[in-house]
Amino acid sequence: MSGLKYCQGPECHMHKTKDRIKGTKGSKTYQTRRRSKFYYGNGNFCSTWCQDQWLTKYIEQALDHFGRTTEAKHLTEQNAWYKDYDWDRSYETKSYIMRNGITNEQRPLTEEQFRDNTYTLNTGE
Repeated sequence: MSGLKYCQGPECHMHKTKDRIKGTKGSKTYQTRRRSKFYYGNGNFCSTWCQDQWLTKYIEQALDHFGRTTEAKHLTEQNAWYKDYDWDRSYETKSYIMRNGITNEQRPLTEEQFRDNTYTLNTGE
């Protein structure tokens, strides 16, 4: 049972659904959902309802803690690179590329570079 975790929705236990009611006759309570896997909010919430309640309650604290955007960000030729792929005409093989979102320039990639989450050509902010 160590693989089970609780939904992080602050009011998950208040939603009156059949799967949340637990206990013996005469002492039943609604409880926070507990599962081995959740599908919302990077696996932390049982539903978008619970995720939205968490955001509503904690978004200001999170922004203050992690930092708010205080000025516009700019996409430039230097930081516009992203990974992409193209299929051949028969849709049998992919060719991996880095594509510049501003200039549309393309550079070939190996599949290993494509799957490497740290590989980038971006040099600016």
